[in-house]
Amino acid sequence: MRGYFGIGVEGISKAMNLGNLLRSAHAFGASFFFTVAADISERSMRHADTSDAPDHLPVYRFDSVGELTLPRRCQLVGVELTDGAEELPSFWHPPAAAYVLGPEKGSLSPKMLARCDKVVKIPMKFCINVGTAGAIVMYDRLLARGRFDRRATGSLAKPEPRPAHVHGPQIIRSRRRAD
Repeated sequence: MRGYFGIGVEGISKAMNLGNLLRSAHAFGASFFFTVAADISERSMRHADTSDAPDHLPVYRFDSVGELTLPRRCQLVGVELTDGAEELPSFWHPPAAAYVLGPEKGSLSPKMLARCDKVVKIPMKFCINVGTAGAIVMYDRLLARGRFDRRATGSLAKPEPRPAHVHGPQIIRSRRRAD
């Protein structure tokens, strides 16, 4: 899969949920993880993170939305069950993205929503656990940006293999000179 992604949370308060999301991020191949305004010790979240994810991917901690920094050209995608948000199954995942989820029993702050380049929602009747929501978003990214055979069209059908990659001719790009 080309590109990269990171995932994080704002205002999370439960160490087990944070550990669960961090472990899922590690499993799905996240490039980084971040928290904004979280008051949880790394030690307490390790009870749910049995993969020792902080030893394998960077974990950034920001005290406020204003301090949040992302790599250049990385789009911030808020995950929030709100009107006006794009539904996840129709969403085009940017090649470089950082997904941010809100706290338990809460929502992304107005400052965070204003900071987001895009906002998506999982089409559900009500909010779910932050760790589960994050795993759904990462799985959807994997399906959308990964290279998999097409899904079978029926219970007796087999997956349709992807066409073999065809290398085209060499493309030489040159910079235009200013006159």
